[in-house]
Amino acid sequence: MRKTYILVAAVILLGIPAAAKEPQAGKIVSESSVACGSQVKNKKETTQLLCQEYVVRTESTEYHVRQEKHADQELIPVNTSIEFTLDKDKMKFKANGKKYEYLVVSETALPAPKP
Repeated sequence: MRKTYILVAAVILLGIPAAAKEPQAGKIVSESSVACGSQVKNKKETTQLLCQEYVVRTESTEYHVRQEKHADQELIPVNTSIEFTLDKDKMKFKANGKKYEYLVVSETALPAPKP
């Protein structure tokens, strides 16, 4: 009997990471530029660097994702539908034939739709 409980618990726990990597559908609903550091020249901070931050909305959650590196700067059009996977604090998706990897900086649960 105890072995059955252990077996069931193991199956559930092993299934959770696999479910987290299932592709999810979402849409990029907004884009904004946010400060993500500064450029240093001759030991002096000179220029504030900006990174794109996108809001990706699913049926139940809204994710704010940001570029990891300033050099990876490329705009993705708003209202682009994507299919993404989450891996720890990273969101990986394809848009317009290119692969992207962004850092998830926050997430918010959306209110349930009213009947």
